[in-house]
Amino acid sequence: MGVVILIVMAAGVAAMLTRKLPTAFALVLLGVVIAFVAGAPPAGEESVLDTVLQEGAPMLASTMIAVLLGSWLGKLLDETGIAGTIVRKIVEFGGDRPTVVALGVLAVSALIGTVTGSAPAAMLAGIIGIPAMVAVGIPKVTAAGTILMGIAVGVPFELPIWQFFSTALDLPVETVRGFMVKLFPLALVAAVAFVLIESRRRGVEHAWSLRTAGERPGSRRARLGDAPWYALVTPVVPLVLALGLEVAIIPSLLAGVLYALVTTTRPREMNKRLLRTLYGGFEVAAPPIALFVAIGILLAAVKLPGAIAALEPLVKAVSPQNPVLFVLVFTALVPLCLYRGPLNVYGLGAGIAGVLIAAGIYPAVAVLGLAASYNQVFGVSDPTSTQTVWSAQYAGVGPQQVMVRTLPYVWAVALGGFCVTAATHL
Repeated sequence: MGVVILIVMAAGVAAMLTRKLPTAFALVLLGVVIAFVAGAPPAGEESVLDTVLQEGAPMLASTMIAVLLGSWLGKLLDETGIAGTIVRKIVEFGGDRPTVVALGVLAVSALIGTVTGSAPAAMLAGIIGIPAMVAVGIPKVTAAGTILMGIAVGVPFELPIWQFFSTALDLPVETVRGFMVKLFPLALVAAVAFVLIESRRRGVEHAWSLRTAGERPGSRRARLGDAPWYALVTPVVPLVLALGLEVAIIPSLLAGVLYALVTTTRPREMNKRLLRTLYGGFEVAAPPIALFVAIGILLAAVKLPGAIAALEPLVKAVSPQNPVLFVLVFTALVPLCLYRGPLNVYGLGAGIAGVLIAAGIYPAVAVLGLAASYNQVFGVSDPTSTQTVWSAQYAGVGPQQVMVRTLPYVWAVALGGFCVTAATHL
């Protein structure tokens, strides 16, 4: 039975890789098929309908709300001009010094990455940041990679990510936060190294023809002008509350939304802006929310007693217990989180993580180390991820070019994450 489940999983990966099925649909189908193969009845206790679908779909509800609030805050950063102002100030400070401009845009990308991830974060930082970097001589691939590496620096402090790992792996938020704090310096060092090495190794390349649509005369952003200086700390507000004062994630994000609104909007315009940006946030959050519904269904399926009993001996046989082997094996498997592969935490990787925990192969906090480290690779180098595709296309290069250039750096981040995990939790 365990072999059959693995074959089903492999078929699901193939369907996602070849784009025969959207990832969310493939995960739901996988969950239902795995449940039936594991011997779950159609209805009743530990069943397909009542357990996998009914209980699995809302399993990550708190994560979905956090994603929505992060998207809402991201829309406010865009509409109020906060994000654009931060980027412009950094670019003005850098002047015509390519490395300084790139490091400044990297810092802004990291700041925005703490609020919202994926394509919205890349757009907020990249619409102005990429043309500015290219204009001062940063190569196009390096400019796109700088945005992505910067977002990856912010990901360890992205509150919806904390909520996702907390709920999916059944860990306290404090435990997730503790590991993310350890992962942050690894991501930061890799990102700074990327900018310093790649910008100098590739030399100066001027490409004045790159589009700068974000700054067209007469555009909404130009009409808005700069946001007030005191509004520019908006991205830090949720982080200070959640990390410094240990306020819960959803109230922290709501506080960020309210701060952005109050510091940039006249009282008579607040209601309209709140509703407009909230509805815009729903549009941005819809794809990840659909994915989290599907992941919840898959997690419910692999946690069924029949699935655990079938998969436990197989997974245990191939899972290294020695800390050194743990690091070596999972480092070698890093490419499997690319192209929506089986170790992608927003795909089948979530199901594998659920099996590792449910079967007692590794403690949940060790699985957190694996998932969070792989997520650093996926978020930067996967040519199918939305932020990578957008950044590459906006810079005028291919996603595969960005993958080749950034992969060594994020692979090193993953290696560091595995070392920390093995040293502290095995």
